Amino acid sequence: MKISIFGLGYVGAVTAACFADQGHEVVGVDPVSTKVNLINEGHSPIIEAETEEIMSSNVAAGRLRATRDSSEAVESTDVSFVCVGTPSQPNGNLDLRYIRHVCEDIGRALQYKPGRHLVVIRSTILPGTMRNIVIPVLEERSGKKAGRDFGVCNNPEFLREGTAVRDFNAPPKTVIGEFDQSSGDVLVELYRKLEAPLIRTSLEIAEMVKYIDNCWHALKIGFANEMGNLAKAVGVDAHQVMDIFCQDRKLNISPAYLKPGFAFGGSCLPKDLRALTYQAKTHDLQLPILSSILPSNEMQVARGLEMVMKKGHRRVGVLGFSFKAGTDDLRESPMIEVIERLIGKGFDLKLYDKNVNLATLVGANRDYVLNRIPHISKLMVNEIDAVLDHSQTIVIGNQDPEFRSVPDRLKNGQVVVDFVRIGNNMKQESKYDGICW
Repeated sequence: MKISIFGLGYVGAVTAACFADQGHEVVGVDPVSTKVNLINEGHSPIIEAETEEIMSSNVAAGRLRATRDSSEAVESTDVSFVCVGTPSQPNGNLDLRYIRHVCEDIGRALQYKPGRHLVVIRSTILPGTMRNIVIPVLEERSGKKAGRDFGVCNNPEFLREGTAVRDFNAPPKTVIGEFDQSSGDVLVELYRKLEAPLIRTSLEIAEMVKYIDNCWHALKIGFANEMGNLAKAVGVDAHQVMDIFCQDRKLNISPAYLKPGFAFGGSCLPKDLRALTYQAKTHDLQLPILSSILPSNEMQVARGLEMVMKKGHRRVGVLGFSFKAGTDDLRESPMIEVIERLIGKGFDLKLYDKNVNLATLVGANRDYVLNRIPHISKLMVNEIDAVLDHSQTIVIGNQDPEFRSVPDRLKNGQVVVDFVRIGNNMKQESKYDGICW
């Protein structure tokens, strides 16, 4: 393909070099003459492994050149990648002036270009930027319509400094946020030789994926450092501990526990967090990440309670209130906290959980129900239908499969508040509300 790359900084330079090395004709665009001259002389404007050699060979082969002329670059190519910086403003928001300027330049060039051109934003931008800024600016400057006269995609990069060329050629994933299918088809063809999962999705999801990745990476580093500080304080080799931790690919380094939903509970997580943060205090250690987990969890409980109350119904049913499906364990169940607060505010409740049955409970769980939450035991019923017949708002509190049909069984005036995403049945939005979706 014939590709133009706008912005020859770290991402743009690597992208230009690698596309040229794959055999495409690439034109780099940058207002800084020094960068343009360096590339045209066969040198890299950045320090990054392999980039200098790739640029030198591809400039010599005639597949890579650079220019300051935006219009000429658009006219001579079929696809334009925008790789300009999006630095922080003093208040933390993104400075999008470079995105705007480049989109204005591309839009003006599109005004006079026949045929369909694809504009791909590779810069890191917040969700909504494509629809609220990029597309309106392109349409205004070009006088053309996105999806009809030109294509638009968002294509976040996942390049690490020091291994960027390797990451480009063997990415962890390729994400294509497409405004329309024909726009996405162009990028699918461009990336078809890469051996990596290819995901086609909406513009907004593609915009957000990069932020989730980077925040997760930052969280992992901070978490590992806090664990390291505590391990050192108690005389434990943190690297050996984390080596063992990382060998668990089923729960630790995996998708487990990474689906948004309701608060956690149970006999382990809250207790162990409290114990570890207490031990840190005895060593005069501050662990802000670890110490913020339980307050964050409590905020999710409050969020769920607020959602139920905002529905404006006094009769509320709860389906599933053990701390997770398939267990009768009520210890530190966040649903119990929601139920108790609703009772305290005068709501009329009925509760159902097939695993929490006074006739079959034994030991600690029976003692907990009878002695710690006897007021709740009086509200328990033995059938889902009893909850549905009583309630105006139905709260789904765990992932028991028998609750999957509930959204389809609603009567007029009833609404579901789903804390666990029991299914993907969200056709009637007026009757369904998910806590994180």
